[in-house]
Amino acid sequence: MIYNAERGDISIAVGGDAMITRRMSAFNEPNFLNLIDILKKADVSVVNLEMLFHDYESSWQWTDTTYTRSDPRNLADLKWMGVDAVTTANNHSFDFSEGGFLTTLSHCKDFDLPAAGGGLDIDQARAPVYVDSAKGRVAVMSATSTFSEQSRAGAGRPDFPGRPGVNALRHEVVHYVKRDVFEALHKANQELGYEGLATAKREFGFRGNEKPIDPSSQVDFLDNRFVLGEEFGVRTSVNESDMSGIGNWIRGAQKQADWTIYGFHCHESGQTGEFHGLNRLTPPEFLVDFAHWTIDQGCALFAGHGPHLLRGIEIYKGMPIFYSLGNFIFQNESVLRLPDEAYRRFGLGYDQTPGDYLDTRSGSGTRAFAGNPVFWQSV
Repeated sequence: MIYNAERGDISIAVGGDAMITRRMSAFNEPNFLNLIDILKKADVSVVNLEMLFHDYESSWQWTDTTYTRSDPRNLADLKWMGVDAVTTANNHSFDFSEGGFLTTLSHCKDFDLPAAGGGLDIDQARAPVYVDSAKGRVAVMSATSTFSEQSRAGAGRPDFPGRPGVNALRHEVVHYVKRDVFEALHKANQELGYEGLATAKREFGFRGNEKPIDPSSQVDFLDNRFVLGEEFGVRTSVNESDMSGIGNWIRGAQKQADWTIYGFHCHESGQTGEFHGLNRLTPPEFLVDFAHWTIDQGCALFAGHGPHLLRGIEIYKGMPIFYSLGNFIFQNESVLRLPDEAYRRFGLGYDQTPGDYLDTRSGSGTRAFAGNPVFWQSV
């Protein structure tokens, strides 16, 4: 044996969402320092960077959640904590448009923090970043199923540039309904004019090679697909084109690294389990399928995050799948600035400050993230 990597005994620490807005090196509680010790002793440590690092150079996008921004110097504290690489594909990546995201990637590079999941085009977004350790080289890759269309990276052509953004994994949702509901949806679609509008769009030609639906068993209504079934149900499936492109990069990473791990951001939920906030405890069907598929492609670990709560752990073919690791750092209530529309949504005006807004949104700590202990549990 020449290299330590041949032993196959690497230790990899993974954490959930890092929404960091404060300096972490100021804290010295024993339990916190024990956590830092775990990260530093691991051969490689990776977390999801659900925060943008900029100085408000770029315009903001409309959102009904938090406008994420942190001082770029806080990246140094992630390094101090022992974080070796981050994933960046998530629903907050474009809170401050393309410029805010690319500025964040630039700051990660400045602080020597490899960042997976985004780039100047779809191939950069799908490509791995690498961490070299004494126990082997680790490829880190990342994607998200929760994203805005503006944030989805696109491919370039020889005569046209690609689109900067995140590695987005699209998925299809099909709703199964019984006949009485199916017929009612058909009637509503016709009477409200949506069916005629869809026909006009197809005939006009701009929609491309769109596969027609069978009206005897399917109806598209208000951007949702409904299928005639024996029972009510919802099925989800991964977009095959996106998965194929991701698979190309996983295959390539296998040839250049000793270990490959995949980080995945997913706010979507399954159909069972209790709600906490906007999410159920169970993962959606497509997430389970995709996680299994990444392991089948050769990944050694799948690290899920997104709903800000813990979901189950599965050992699949001997490899760990974390369907959601919850929050690693959750400083969602200490962002420094917010746009006017956020204040207006809660009936607040120019006399109010970010502290007033955040206190109002959480009901003085009695609701939303601040009021539910589930969001403050992690592994």
